[in-house]
Amino acid sequence: MTLHELKSLLRSNAQRAFRIQLPDGEAVPLSFHVTEVGRVHKTFLDCGGKLRELLTCQLQVWVGQDDEHRIETGKMASIIEKARSYLPDEDIPVEIEYEDQVISQYAISGHEITADAVILLLAHKHTQCLAPELCGLPSIQLLPPLKSSPPCCGPSGC
Repeated sequence: MTLHELKSLLRSNAQRAFRIQLPDGEAVPLSFHVTEVGRVHKTFLDCGGKLRELLTCQLQVWVGQDDEHRIETGKMASIIEKARSYLPDEDIPVEIEYEDQVISQYAISGHEITADAVILLLAHKHTQCLAPELCGLPSIQLLPPLKSSPPCCGPSGC
């Protein structure tokens, strides 16, 4: 989901509650806070030696001791609007950073609108080789099927 899409969604549903659903279907506790609206600029070399850049808007979500805290979409829209000066490009993707047992970053895969809430649906992010032709990696479609073999029984094999 781009920043523009998120802002439009929030503005058009300003009176609804704002909720987040993790990839496993569990909900982030209702008392979460959005503690940061960040502009993350990543410059890196891929494994083929090509210089790349990635720009994202990252919302950091935190659950504290305040069990009564609730956030509505209108308030979330105003929080994001305050970041306008350093997030002028609204076509960038938005990610959610959330800590359960570890800090994880999630893509927003979609949303649901219920009678009283807007729910952001999160998806896991994945790594990948960005230059498989230069690394000598076969295409995933060309890999032979996995053969089932008995588990290894020790250093000398089975």
